[in-house]
Amino acid sequence: MKPSPAKSSLSQIRFSIVEYRISFWIGSFLCVLAIAFLACAAQQPTDDEFRILREAMVREQIAAARFSGAPPVRDARVLDAMRRTPRHLFVPPAQAPSAYEDRPLPIGHGQTISQPYMVAIMTELLETKKEQRVLEIGTGSGYQAAVLAPLVAEVFTIEIVEPLGREARERLKNLGYKNIEVRIGDGYLGWPEKAPFDRIIVTAGADHIPMPLVEQLAPGGRMVIPVGPHWQTQILKLIVKGTRGPRDFRAEDIMPVVFVPLVREKKPE
Repeated sequence: MKPSPAKSSLSQIRFSIVEYRISFWIGSFLCVLAIAFLACAAQQPTDDEFRILREAMVREQIAAARFSGAPPVRDARVLDAMRRTPRHLFVPPAQAPSAYEDRPLPIGHGQTISQPYMVAIMTELLETKKEQRVLEIGTGSGYQAAVLAPLVAEVFTIEIVEPLGREARERLKNLGYKNIEVRIGDGYLGWPEKAPFDRIIVTAGADHIPMPLVEQLAPGGRMVIPVGPHWQTQILKLIVKGTRGPRDFRAEDIMPVVFVPLVREKKPE
């Protein structure tokens, strides 16, 4: 005997209601799972987790051979400084979980914190010694200065973007760095009052080698600087100062790089 059309329709309605309820609960369960996952993802790693990430960064990104063919960093003092410097404290809180990834990160005002490998290789190229005085052009968030601090006697760093410079000064002070001095100004001009410097590092791309910086470099000193067109591939150069005058130097091409432009102070019209 065939079911009546009314009974058939009623059965379909009941089935649809059951099906809807099942779908509703499944959907609700999945939503709860998604919310829980997002909540967990939003939590900052612990200090121990950050330390593990930092050690992995040094082991896998900096001290190991790179697929690009760029040389690994070998200097044990530099590797130790990279292990000890908490990069996650030098980026905005939202970027902290990504702090130990192999890439630059935005820090506001159109500026970035450099890729960890680039910080390490530029530091290694300086061949620092404990008694030296270093000038950094482009403080940013203060990370490069913090990496240099345990390697040398004094770090002088200049930032032209005033809010960044003030934040970096406060950050470095709060983290206990006592041999770093931050100045807000035009880094192209260097810091004549503190010159000469044993080492100079420029963390922004210049379209030419700034002669004021060469002049402030001590004889036999080294400068590492990216040189080339803004927002295009530049060449990381190693400058070695000679002994025959303030502008005596030789330049060596190291590798292609891309840095944000070296910002100059605007002249009054």
